[in-house]
Amino acid sequence: MKSKKSLAVRLTNISKHYIIHHEKPTLMERVINGKNEKFKALDNINLEIKKGEIVGIIGPNGSGKTTLLKIIAGITAPTKGTVKTSGRIVSLIDLEAGFHPDLTGYQNIFLNGMLLGMKRQEIKRKLNAIIKFADIKQFIDTPLFTYSGGMKLRLGFSVVAHVNPDTLLMDENFVVADQEFREKSFDKIQGFHDQGKTIIIASHYLDFLRGNCERIIWIDKGIVRKDGNPNRVIKEYMRHFKTTAD
Repeated sequence: MKSKKSLAVRLTNISKHYIIHHEKPTLMERVINGKNEKFKALDNINLEIKKGEIVGIIGPNGSGKTTLLKIIAGITAPTKGTVKTSGRIVSLIDLEAGFHPDLTGYQNIFLNGMLLGMKRQEIKRKLNAIIKFADIKQFIDTPLFTYSGGMKLRLGFSVVAHVNPDTLLMDENFVVADQEFREKSFDKIQGFHDQGKTIIIASHYLDFLRGNCERIIWIDKGIVRKDGNPNRVIKEYMRHFKTTAD
């Protein structure tokens, strides 16, 4: 039995269902269908992630990867099941979350930082380091709506990197950055791992996950298909989709 103190995340019987409302159904469609369609994004997920683990989550689009991250982050609630987490969890899932399009990059640092649990004085102490890491130069004083996706990522990741999270959650967003910033971000992620932080990354970049994660979780159609050694899980994942394509 694993010690509760060693766990960063525990998910027990987690399911997430969405009701799909079809646009303006006719009277006949309502009579025939009888009810709205239910979509199971996650179906009875049980997972334990230890403190200090770096875990990759893989699966095709629509498999439930992002939904799983949002439930761990507390952004969305499960339809059923329980979520237990430890310490400060910070997510970089939605590039627009925690930002206001009409505020400047400088102002959004304070907004986003406070939403992530930082005190104003803490943000002031780290402000120069956040701006330097983001490296968006003169755009720091322009409204966010003028930013590209890569610039939003630079600013968002820079704030997250200076929050000092216990658990960091990331989605595919980091791929919109240029090569230089991706390498700098990966170095920062590795630094978090070296400090004993928990890192959970959902991505299609299998080579990156294979080289940096100690564990891979394969999710497909809302269920866990495989969970374990990166090389073994990725090999089975690739074989599965090659067979399906053939």
